[in-house]
Amino acid sequence: MKGALLVAGTTSDAGKSVLVAGLCRMLARRGVSVAPFKAQNMSNNSVVTLDGGEIGRAQALQARACGLEPSVRFNPVLLKPGSDRTSQLVVRGRAVTNVGARDYIEHREWLRGVVGDELASLRAEFDVVICEGAGSPAEINLRATDLANMGLARAASLPVIVVGDIDRGGVLAHLFGTLAVLSPEDQALIAGFVVNKFRGDVGLLEPGLVQLREMTGRPTLGVVPFAEGLWIDAEDSLSTVVDAPVGRPAAPAGQGWLRVAAVRLPRVSNATDVEALACEPGVSVHWVGEPSRLQDADLVVIPGSKSTVSDLAWLRSSGIADALHARAEAGLPILGICGGYQMLGRTIVDDVESGAGTVPGLGLLDMEIEFAPEKVLRQVAGTADSVAVSGYEIHHGRVVRNADPPLLRGADGDPEGSVRGQVFGTHWHGLLESDEFRRGFLTRVAAVTGRQFTVAPDTSVAAERTAQLDLLADLVERHLDVDAIGELIDGGAPRDLPVITHGRAAVDPAR
Repeated sequence: MKGALLVAGTTSDAGKSVLVAGLCRMLARRGVSVAPFKAQNMSNNSVVTLDGGEIGRAQALQARACGLEPSVRFNPVLLKPGSDRTSQLVVRGRAVTNVGARDYIEHREWLRGVVGDELASLRAEFDVVICEGAGSPAEINLRATDLANMGLARAASLPVIVVGDIDRGGVLAHLFGTLAVLSPEDQALIAGFVVNKFRGDVGLLEPGLVQLREMTGRPTLGVVPFAEGLWIDAEDSLSTVVDAPVGRPAAPAGQGWLRVAAVRLPRVSNATDVEALACEPGVSVHWVGEPSRLQDADLVVIPGSKSTVSDLAWLRSSGIADALHARAEAGLPILGICGGYQMLGRTIVDDVESGAGTVPGLGLLDMEIEFAPEKVLRQVAGTADSVAVSGYEIHHGRVVRNADPPLLRGADGDPEGSVRGQVFGTHWHGLLESDEFRRGFLTRVAAVTGRQFTVAPDTSVAAERTAQLDLLADLVERHLDVDAIGELIDGGAPRDLPVITHGRAAVDPAR
């Protein structure tokens, strides 16, 4: 097998990321040399690569599915939204500038070159490259600047399959409409469809799939059933829904449960940090967006933020800041991670991200933060109470003064993080994936809150991720026409695919 394939979607969160991961895992298990690729991603969930860059977290998981270490090659362009109108532009793992929608047009040509070069390099090195689109190719208002969907497919002659989420309803219309709005040249590369998250009797769907093929000339290459067990490493912010649980809580190892409230900041980043807690049996993790939901929580987590000062203001306006002060006074546990950690200090000096200058923090930790233009990007390791820990850092803010004891120490012996009573903070993402540290931390939370909670002795976040990838590969093997997909990878889109023509509605100018 030799070639490449693009997986596009009818919408964001349709299942592109998991389908790419499943295809990669399936091919890798068959001994195929395979790599993932997402030309342009828009996400605040990111990881640091071994080469010191930053990529979308989904591409890191896809790399793992292939048996590879994360690399900036797999996601050369990353947009990290800081507001509704501007995003930080990260190219080959490094922040370049902040752009608005109109400014981005100015960068499209050289970014097109970056994307093309990286994909060509991967195709020369690996037998197969499975590419993931971004959002939907039906966003025809963005077609001229598109680097990740049909723009990429046309430039690299990639066959395309389109996945739709039937759980949202209207999937047949979504699949047909996605194809129909495209130009004839783009339509020529759309080779088939995949239906995702199906529940029930597939026989009831079959007549619709037959009609879809008659109307489009394209087959449906598989119907993937809804899988309760899939939840690790959610890519899209749509997955962090207020009041929604994180994962599927397993029954506790002992008598009682621990309840974790993760604050759903407006510009939350690296929301996946809390997934490690949700892996633990007996730990119920929910995203919360108003202060009453903190009242019964045993632990409150303030995650990272792409807009720290703005999200700090939201904490105050929402009433959550007052609830956090009440928790601290009552001696109840709070954990801040990265931007959430910065908010817990006394002051933030930010002339970089927000340009707000000096802003008072929550004052729950005795430290001060200053933002620097150069972003800290590194993988890290160290110890906490003699337990080995690891993680990664992605932040502009630096601790310039800290009068509290550290939460841990890096491998170089330098202090990291803060502890003040039952208020904890760290810049390290991924810290909670260190299994022994997480167990000890939850045991401490249970002791402070008086819960009869017993931590499970053998929970492994890494093993859970591997199990998720194997589940994805199993779903691909069982429910997709793998032979047909292999033919697309080898030979490209069929040359005789029909074009759906559509006219413009006539409007009476007198009406």
